[in-house]
Amino acid sequence: MKRRPDILLLVLDTLRADRLQSYGSSDAITPALDALAEESTLFRFAIAPAQWSIPSHASLFTGVYPSIHDTTQSNSILPEGLPTLAERLRDAGYHTAAFCNNPLVGVINNGLRRGFDSFLNYAGLWTSRPNQAGARPGAYDRIRQRFKGWLTDLITRTQDAFARNDALLELSLTPLFVPMWQTALSFKGNSRKSLDDAARLFIQREGLASDQPIFAFINLMGIHMPYRAPRPYVQRFAPQVLRDPAARRYLRQFNTDAFGWLAPLADPVSGEHKAILDGMYNAEAAYQDHLVGQFFDRLRQAGWLDQSLVIVLSDHGDHLGEHQLMGHSVSLYNELVRVPLLARDGAGAFPRGATVDHFVSTRRVFHTALTAAGAATEDERRLTLSQDVRGQPERGVAFSESIPALNFLRMLNKRRPELARARALDQCRVAVCSDGHKLIQTGADRFELYDLINDPAEQRDLSQSQPERLAALRRLIADFAQYASAASHTARAFLDEPDPTVAQRLRSLGYLD
Repeated sequence: MKRRPDILLLVLDTLRADRLQSYGSSDAITPALDALAEESTLFRFAIAPAQWSIPSHASLFTGVYPSIHDTTQSNSILPEGLPTLAERLRDAGYHTAAFCNNPLVGVINNGLRRGFDSFLNYAGLWTSRPNQAGARPGAYDRIRQRFKGWLTDLITRTQDAFARNDALLELSLTPLFVPMWQTALSFKGNSRKSLDDAARLFIQREGLASDQPIFAFINLMGIHMPYRAPRPYVQRFAPQVLRDPAARRYLRQFNTDAFGWLAPLADPVSGEHKAILDGMYNAEAAYQDHLVGQFFDRLRQAGWLDQSLVIVLSDHGDHLGEHQLMGHSVSLYNELVRVPLLARDGAGAFPRGATVDHFVSTRRVFHTALTAAGAATEDERRLTLSQDVRGQPERGVAFSESIPALNFLRMLNKRRPELARARALDQCRVAVCSDGHKLIQTGADRFELYDLINDPAEQRDLSQSQPERLAALRRLIADFAQYASAASHTARAFLDEPDPTVAQRLRSLGYLD
């Protein structure tokens, strides 16, 4: 009997789609990913369900939108009633392993680690010796491991406390404190080590039965702020930082202003500063791409790639001054929610070189992996992304949600209340993408409508000039909101059916049978 395929889910945290040549970039920033895209099915308009790590990963792991899984805050915990992808695959006989560099996913106790036989955290004091989340000390070399386990537990508890306490979180974002946790906690982890460890698992399969398949989740944080790329990459993409003291001062100030990574800007970013940020972001993306390329070369040489399913995507992008925004704390503009998504397999479900040109939600990675593993229900198989190569199971409609992070909102209201009011940062946002357009609704009565084909930078709001399209997309958002409200807090997604009229429209979109 043929072994079921290994499944690799590689999340390149904070990578924008517009940095890949395969997505239209004019610069060769990510040659390894672009080469992989030629061997994969590329989803040109993949939409992340949320604009930051915790809710976006929760959707990847459960297959539902944020307002249903309700894991939208730094102190949220994934509902027990929603089984995770790792739990489902583990129960189906897979060995489940995580190699995680994002402390919001791997350190904070929010339920995202559920179902993993092994969960290695690389964000911490020992990035070359990642700690095993949930492991008890004393498994080997009892004294050393007990001390390391105690210290790791202390660090984990400290990080968890900072995520859940407003005063501690605000303290952690002060310019004096930021360099301490960036250095001591190795915020961005160790991409090279995590990729090496994952490759070793796939190739050597130590401790596994010969017929046991592997599901591995890897999260890399190399592109995330702060920007400290190796010098050769800075020389190539941001040479002004090396030759201009003023540019270095600006970058140094930016790298230590963690609050500034989150808050909206009072004024537009100057052209000079924008060039620095773009260049350093590109340098980080290029260096990470180099490591990813080495990883895939190793797997290819071992003959692993053509027997497995590989899904590569980003959980969200990043603002670098566009729309007078920085980072990924708010907004549903393309810089944040349009993400790269590649699927490569040896079974033919994802044709090489194929392109899907309609909107898809990355929450469907959940359905795709279960289908490849032979562990999906009939309803889940209908939503595998391979169906989009031949049709549009969700009618080419995808939603994204931005639910205010309450601890950050309280900080912003204290420091810059006028910006919080002007940008309506206390309001939930929801976007629907359909038929080449996106409607963003903020609160109850603010609307922005964009033509994403002809205006991908979302500079021309069409909400006043296209009332019929506006009305049609508003109906989709209203139907989605009713459906999500019915399913939320029950941890029984897809079981609570709304009224018959709404149900019919949801069936037409593929949400209900």
